[in-house]
Amino acid sequence: MQKITKAKLCEILNLRHKENPYAKLSNMPSPESFKDIKKATARVKEAILNNEKITIVGDYDVDGVISTAIMVDFFKQIHYPIKHIIPNRFEHGYGLSPKIIDLIDEGLVITVDNGISALNASKLLKEKKIDLIITDHHTVPEELPYATAIINPKQEDCQFPFKEICGAQVAWYFCVSIKTELNLNVDMSSFLDLLSVAIIADIMPMTSLNYTLVKHGLKKIKTSQRPAFLELNEVMQKNAFTSDDIGFLIAPKINSAGRMDDASLALDFLLSSTQKEAKEALDVLNELNNYRKLLQEDISQKAQMEVNENENAIIVWGEHWHEGVIGIVASKLSSKYKKPAFIFSINEGIAKGSARANGDINLHTIISCASDLLLGFGGHKNAAGLSLKQEHLEAFKTTINEAISQCNETLHIELDTLGELDINSVDMEFIDLIENYEPYGLDNLRPVFKISNAQVVNTVLFGKDKNHLKLFLNTQGCMFEAIMFNEKEMIKEDSIDLIVSLNKNEFRGDVKAQFLVQQIL
Repeated sequence: MQKITKAKLCEILNLRHKENPYAKLSNMPSPESFKDIKKATARVKEAILNNEKITIVGDYDVDGVISTAIMVDFFKQIHYPIKHIIPNRFEHGYGLSPKIIDLIDEGLVITVDNGISALNASKLLKEKKIDLIITDHHTVPEELPYATAIINPKQEDCQFPFKEICGAQVAWYFCVSIKTELNLNVDMSSFLDLLSVAIIADIMPMTSLNYTLVKHGLKKIKTSQRPAFLELNEVMQKNAFTSDDIGFLIAPKINSAGRMDDASLALDFLLSSTQKEAKEALDVLNELNNYRKLLQEDISQKAQMEVNENENAIIVWGEHWHEGVIGIVASKLSSKYKKPAFIFSINEGIAKGSARANGDINLHTIISCASDLLLGFGGHKNAAGLSLKQEHLEAFKTTINEAISQCNETLHIELDTLGELDINSVDMEFIDLIENYEPYGLDNLRPVFKISNAQVVNTVLFGKDKNHLKLFLNTQGCMFEAIMFNEKEMIKEDSIDLIVSLNKNEFRGDVKAQFLVQQIL
């Protein structure tokens, strides 16, 4: 295994982005390459000229909330009043649903980050003689909804060159097209702060176009004049933002509103007009996020008791498990057992579920094998939502396990280390080198390294609930500390091999290198 020094690290990371065709914002693909975008833009122009009512329908996750925020902010900047609706997870269900259609009586409807599976809702809009424009990025079903235009890069005949973008990017590109058509004075780069959060939160591949947008977006967050980001800057006191700051600290707060209460609370935060408003909204989000953590731990424990490790997938369910956290629980169980996980909450005979996977396997394809048992489903390769009658759960479980047994794809992607870490090379310059190549994410993972034969000098539990573990280690005479988050079990071995990542630990002005344990081998 190769030894990773500063020079070797620089060489490896530089190669990752050497062939990026969108390394500069000026090289980004044109909006015109989206199928139907010209048709959609013409319809919006017509609506504006005729003073029609425009209703934006979003989604309750981070991508959906930010997609809505971009549209609302854009139309505010061009001084055209619009209505927006973000469905309540518990009252309306997902996306453009019949319950949402009941709230709309006229004009033009534009979906963001949803709509591609809304066949029944689109029929209702057609009956009401209300035009529909769908902007989405989820997997395209065989039967499309009735719509004036569908902007989705995953359509087979869509020429947009980079398919793996999130809903907020599709919405942003649509706004770019409207701006160009109407010759409007709007700085579209001002939305990069919001875009970067959506791309990271929706776990898009951090390569190519996404890498460039997020790289610029993270810098934009630091200088953003949005009251929401001014407040986050004040609270977090970061010299620079990383993808982990977004993924583990900011996105969960935004997501907590839709998971625990109503996503409009998160939208209010992002669209705050003053920093005082932003602070009050952020306080609410923090409370909801803390409550989410408690519920998540409770349901994780209950789900854990139902797991059958010998099956090809983790498929468990329970009565009245909180629908807002089952997706996170599915993700945790998928990572722990290294196979796809499906978690269902049963209410009044209906099982609503979230599925997660971390491998080459395509969840959408697998779930399609059981489509005759479902009331509905949709999603991505690695994340999906679905519903079915409680009486069909056992049959669903059998079908999914059988479908996975027929797959040749890997069920879980193992951590791929760059090599054996040269501990003596680790200093702030080494950490700066890693951070210079931010952002990291799917298909461009933050560097992880192997450390062999580390002597365990001591272990200490820390944190309010004593649920984190600090290891004091010695490798070839070099002493260092490593952190294992959400780990209560003490290390019994005298020496260990481990996989670590590295970042900066900033505390009261003191900055030092921090080793984070990803796995003990």
